[in-house]
Amino acid sequence: MPRFDLRAPLGVWLRRSLCALLLGLGGGLSALVQAEQVRDIADFAGVRDNALVGYGLVIGLDGTGDQTMQAPFTGQGLTNMLSQLGITVPPGTNMQLRNIAAVMVTAKLPPFSRPGQQIDVVVSSIGNARSLRGGTLLMTPLKGVDGDTYALAQGNLLVNGAGAEAGGSSVQINQQAGGRISRGAIVEREVPLQLGDRHGVLDLYLRQPDFATAQRTVAAINREFGRSVASARDGGLIQLQGPLSPNERVNFMARVESVQVLPIAATPKVILNSRTGAVVLNGAVKLHRAAVAHGNLSIVIDTEPQVSQPEPFSEGETVVTEKSNISVQQQGTALRMIEGSADLVDVVKALNALGATPQDLMSILEALKAAGSLRAELEII
Repeated sequence: MPRFDLRAPLGVWLRRSLCALLLGLGGGLSALVQAEQVRDIADFAGVRDNALVGYGLVIGLDGTGDQTMQAPFTGQGLTNMLSQLGITVPPGTNMQLRNIAAVMVTAKLPPFSRPGQQIDVVVSSIGNARSLRGGTLLMTPLKGVDGDTYALAQGNLLVNGAGAEAGGSSVQINQQAGGRISRGAIVEREVPLQLGDRHGVLDLYLRQPDFATAQRTVAAINREFGRSVASARDGGLIQLQGPLSPNERVNFMARVESVQVLPIAATPKVILNSRTGAVVLNGAVKLHRAAVAHGNLSIVIDTEPQVSQPEPFSEGETVVTEKSNISVQQQGTALRMIEGSADLVDVVKALNALGATPQDLMSILEALKAAGSLRAELEII
């Protein structure tokens, strides 16, 4: 059996290769468990959607369209459209139409879209139409923020709702004043997009800027290419030195997006929805030991009718009066101890043990934050 001298050049090479292999396997296993790809945490500059909007008309409605007297812009839009088709409406004509509705059409133009491709559109009523079900959108130019037309939308609407009326009664499931047209717009113009400057420098934006995540991303990309191709400009911007050839640049960007990065732990945060009472905690929330008491103040008003009967032969009238009894009730609990924990499951169990309603829980969380027991950022939406 051959024997290798680890002090010889070949032995040194084998030892280094074995160490690199073990480190690579260890890093690969941890990456498979916790790491994320660059495409999940960052975006290249310029690679984004573009908003489009247009004004159009939906026709063919079953008497559920706009009332043109209350929405005069609908009749005006119809008159302008007919004039473009060579039809002149006599001045002063009062068109009482119920099968037409004025709508706004919105769409997102994806990056790298080319003329002839199709995109989805959303159609929303801007008048007093009761339903757009069964309607057809007439050809509507979709414009960008620069005022140029980038797509043309037209087609039959799909409305996700249902309604029925009979004998003065009506029932409705979901709202029917909006709908979608799948692949309902044809792209007419592409948005100019330049990847990188003339020196091949590409900008990579982190979706959640963080200095530690930026540092780890730079290290992972440079390790992938075996040389220094990435450098951080700040906590949210990473610059890459890419190739000048378009084909090589695409391959370079695809390779960068597939690099595995271990991002920094999320900032502890608690989201409070003041409208619905929803409370959401992320996994980084920590709770220290604290004592909490909460209670409710309720006012009860009990009204009883009282009848005042006149004396016999007094020619008086019977009078009915009301007597109200008002009481204030204070319901509360004594101080309850909640144990601190860094595990989200234990934090939720400790808060649920208080038996508070979502509205009370929001106040308790604010008080815990003020007392320093809740280690998280509160955000009210």
